Amino acid sequence: MNKLLFFALLFSTSIMFSQKEKVTKGDWSNLKGITEYDLVFDYSDLEIPKYDSEEDFLDDKMAKRNDKEPGSGEAFKKSWFSDREEFYEPRFIETFNDKYKDGLVRVDRDLGSAEYTMKIHTTFMYPGYNVGVVRHNSKIEVTLTVYKNDSPEDILISVDYTKVEGAGGGGYDFNSGQRIADAYIIFARALVKDMYKNNK
Repeated sequence: MNKLLFFALLFSTSIMFSQKEKVTKGDWSNLKGITEYDLVFDYSDLEIPKYDSEEDFLDDKMAKRNDKEPGSGEAFKKSWFSDREEFYEPRFIETFNDKYKDGLVRVDRDLGSAEYTMKIHTTFMYPGYNVGVVRHNSKIEVTLTVYKNDSPEDILISVDYTKVEGAGGGGYDFNSGQRIADAYIIFARALVKDMYKNNK
């Protein structure tokens, strides 16, 4: 095997196995037979490393950008929030629906035909960085909760996913939104694997 290909496979495999999941309520078997989920994405109380809150993070990043180029801080804040619908959520949806074997299970936002809700609460986010010669992968942590639409208090399963790390996009992930979206791709793959092996 080509050495470069070997190390690329080794690297991608190590990322896939670096994340951890812990069922905190319910059981995977409770999802058996469910074929559709209406997705809800939640970013409340988001923890960002080295900052007391998401607001502190945004204030700091905006101030630094505005010092270099007036107005660029506001543009950063706008993209920070718009990246969720533009990058993170579509990448998760596309990956999940593409990877679930034979399309047996489908997820989407505002999926009116679904009787069950899959809530994805992102509790931790590290954007990573890429300045050309040095880069760091993005990381997220997520609490996944599933319940019937009309009974949100009756949790079928709740799972904490930690240490979910983006794969790097081949080193060309200079945009923070794309870096973070890559972590959602990794998360979707892990979730499909867990759901399928426990409900096939």
